[in-house]
Amino acid sequence: MVTLPSLSAEVERDLTIRMKAVEDFLFNHAAGEFPFATETSRHLISAGGKRFRPVLTLLASNYGDPTREEIIKAAVVVELTHLATLYHDDVMDEAPLRRGVVSANKRWGNSVAILTGDYLFAKSSLLLADLGPDAVRHQAMTFERLVVGQIMETEGPQDGADPLTHYLKVVAEKTGSLFGLCARYGGYLSGAKPEIVETLVKFSEELGIAFQLADDVIDIESSSNQSGKTPGTDLREGVPTLVTLLVQKMARPEDARLLQLLSGPITDESDVTFALEALSNHSALGEAKQITMQYAESARKMLSSLPLNGTTEGLLNLCDALVSRSS
Repeated sequence: MVTLPSLSAEVERDLTIRMKAVEDFLFNHAAGEFPFATETSRHLISAGGKRFRPVLTLLASNYGDPTREEIIKAAVVVELTHLATLYHDDVMDEAPLRRGVVSANKRWGNSVAILTGDYLFAKSSLLLADLGPDAVRHQAMTFERLVVGQIMETEGPQDGADPLTHYLKVVAEKTGSLFGLCARYGGYLSGAKPEIVETLVKFSEELGIAFQLADDVIDIESSSNQSGKTPGTDLREGVPTLVTLLVQKMARPEDARLLQLLSGPITDESDVTFALEALSNHSALGEAKQITMQYAESARKMLSSLPLNGTTEGLLNLCDALVSRSS
């Protein structure tokens, strides 16, 4: 689970207890009548992860009544949804590694990975049925945004459109939307005031964008052991990221070879090594970090209207923890 620095003892104790409940529920709910489906669906659950989304759901619920049983279910819903998208993403990206373990598509093949993602979506839907029609509606709206974001990424920007603006929109749809759903579930299912819920949603969507931009930086700088996935995955697939788009925008003469490589998927491992080294020493990386910090700071400012308490402090620290991942 993600570590939040300087969290108050009371909030940390409560969060630890409830996250244990989330982990147990998550693991047990993945079980089904068919043992192989249980095995494949627990593959990434057992691998761990930062659990940013459930943590965000639980923290948001502190602005109402966090003891309501629906909160734990909602936290599991968002994590199951996230996990399902990872199985599908790894198929599209042909990723060999996820969360430090062999990806499901690499271990069992694309068909099993896709079906496992579908299985987890089904498991998520079963829990949603207990949360009421509003929860189902918000999940459907979020899922639409997730899919549209993926389609936008696959299609690329329209002729004449700014690639960086297009990319940030993709990130808002693919990552920001689910972060926003976490806060919405935690807020309104706990009975928090509507104005607080909306503030939490806006904050979380901005936080989600910063989270993905931090991942872009990590994909360039970190090792497999640090990130849990193969560095340069997006380079191999020709998927644009904040860093590569900034390099292309700068278009310096000395970057001729790098720009040529970034124009499409990089299939030769020596070229991937060259590109990673060049990007690690490029000024675009520093600019990407600055943009990431700007989004995190924007998210922090949105919390100014919330009550000053241990939970608000925790959300502020979540911004700090996120930015530190890319610094």
